[in-house]
Amino acid sequence: MEHASVILHVDMDAFYAAVEVRENPALAGKPLIIGHKGRRGVVSTCSYEARSFGVRSAMPSLVAMRLCPQAIWLPGRMGLYIEVSRRIRRLFDDFTPVVEPLSIDEAFLDLTGVVADLRGGAEEARRLKDRIHAEQRLTASVGVAPTKFLAKVASDLEKPDGLVVFPLEEVPKRLWPLPVERLWGVGPKSAARLHALGIRVIADLADAGEERIAAALGAGAAQHLLALARGEDPRAVVPERESRSISEERTFAVDLRACDRIEAELLARSDGVARDLRREGLAARTVHIKVRTGDFTTWTRALTLPAPAFLAEEIYTAARELFRTRIRLGGKGVRLLGVGATNLVPRRAGQLGLFPDAALERSARVARAADILGEKYGEDVVTRARLLKAPAKKSARPRVDRRSPSR
Repeated sequence: MEHASVILHVDMDAFYAAVEVRENPALAGKPLIIGHKGRRGVVSTCSYEARSFGVRSAMPSLVAMRLCPQAIWLPGRMGLYIEVSRRIRRLFDDFTPVVEPLSIDEAFLDLTGVVADLRGGAEEARRLKDRIHAEQRLTASVGVAPTKFLAKVASDLEKPDGLVVFPLEEVPKRLWPLPVERLWGVGPKSAARLHALGIRVIADLADAGEERIAAALGAGAAQHLLALARGEDPRAVVPERESRSISEERTFAVDLRACDRIEAELLARSDGVARDLRREGLAARTVHIKVRTGDFTTWTRALTLPAPAFLAEEIYTAARELFRTRIRLGGKGVRLLGVGATNLVPRRAGQLGLFPDAALERSARVARAADILGEKYGEDVVTRARLLKAPAKKSARPRVDRRSPSR
């Protein structure tokens, strides 16, 4: 007899803020916001104490400052958060080989066949939570369910430090009272159309019937949403999803106008992208840049490389060429600057020693040494001299968009 699926959704609690509290216990119990103050700042995440004042992720900093003027603000340390995430990911691998990372702080784990039923899944979830707390001094909320959708919903029901088992038979009691926005695929526009029909909670949608919903959203959307309302979700947990792109971008509090400052920022972004490529064992065939001016005019430009690259020098050279030859600012300042890598391929194990260019060979050796130091002491321990000479940054924390196996 085939076992029913047992899926866990693990979601670290206020991850960035929790790591900062772990590193500085004096912050415990205080409203903490990770982000930058100012007109262009955005809240990256915040502690639960700050959330009690209405502060939320992605909120403009000016709004957060009004809601919680007594909050402590920290700029964030992405290198530290990534390293902690990698350690937690290694714990996941001890429980099952079928792990689908969704982001730096959440993942699906498929325990089907590892345990007999949801009760066994709950026991393993408790063990995993205990190990995360013992080894990383952090808490996670875990949902245990027969489908990905229900596991995701369950992990959010009793945050922080929650553990919720969500069998199908509890769908009417636990899922249906929730707002329709909790269904995957219901965004602001879809929600507005459903609200216009008097459909505000999932129970309303389940009672409405397919014909009524299809008239508002289309037949495909109606079938999808009604299936979710029943707790049905056929999607499998997909381990190690193919990495499609790695990018890093930064929004500046004051528009950049000096060419040397702009190129220094291109180098900093290229360095971060190259570091992530090496961490994932990948190389990029294509480099792209994103440039936005103060009036929100936005350009994206891409360049295919003669050979896959994973060193900052190679990525920066391409990014600088794109900026110099294919961007015309017309006297405008740069509000946002990003560098990305796409068309990613696995990097050959011996690739570091195969460069015909002596300068790239030296760069590869330096990068390898920097990676070792970064793994041990944190990414900030090694910084390029050119970046040290750059004017002090007053920008928001880099917003990193990584679609990669470990994210």
